[in-house]
Amino acid sequence: MTTVTGLFDDYQDALGAVRQLEAIGVPRDDISIVANNSDNWYRDDETSEAGEDAAAGAGLGALVGGAGGLLTGLGIMAIPGVGPVVAAGWLAATAVGAVSGAVVGGAAGGIVGALTESGVPERDAHVYAEGVRRGGSLVTARVDDRLTGEAERILQGERSVNLDERRSAYVSAGWTGFDDTAEPFDIEAERDRVRRTTPL
Repeated sequence: MTTVTGLFDDYQDALGAVRQLEAIGVPRDDISIVANNSDNWYRDDETSEAGEDAAAGAGLGALVGGAGGLLTGLGIMAIPGVGPVVAAGWLAATAVGAVSGAVVGGAAGGIVGALTESGVPERDAHVYAEGVRRGGSLVTARVDDRLTGEAERILQGERSVNLDERRSAYVSAGWTGFDDTAEPFDIEAERDRVRRTTPL
């Protein structure tokens, strides 16, 4: 198994990537999504039954294991340094350490740790976590080796963020790495900046 990850500025693009991964045969249980929700685009009253169970304290077991699958099993949680996120899947469960139906602290560092533990280079994991902090959506999949090439094309395609370019943009603005003690980011300002600097 190989871990393949992609960062998207737009949640709909991330959702499209999830659907493409499913279409090539990646099992739902092997796909995760973590999307910034600082601007409340996703509300608890829109969640599926699985998401409602998670919000009520049933934990990520219900969130991930809902009968509707990953895309309908989204729920809201808070991550230090990022703020509220909409998340589902194995990475979210690993990152927040769901224990007996409760979400424990340290989730932001947990995203970096969960990514690196699954094989993502730490340098990249920091950029992915910062991307979510700044309003992005992260899709991560554990894929069978025979599907790795196709999964990489999906998650690193034209609608995804070019990780090296994004890292350079962050560094040129003084960023040195993901900090889970940082204040949540001004998402609207960041989205405006990305729109101005990203070619159509």
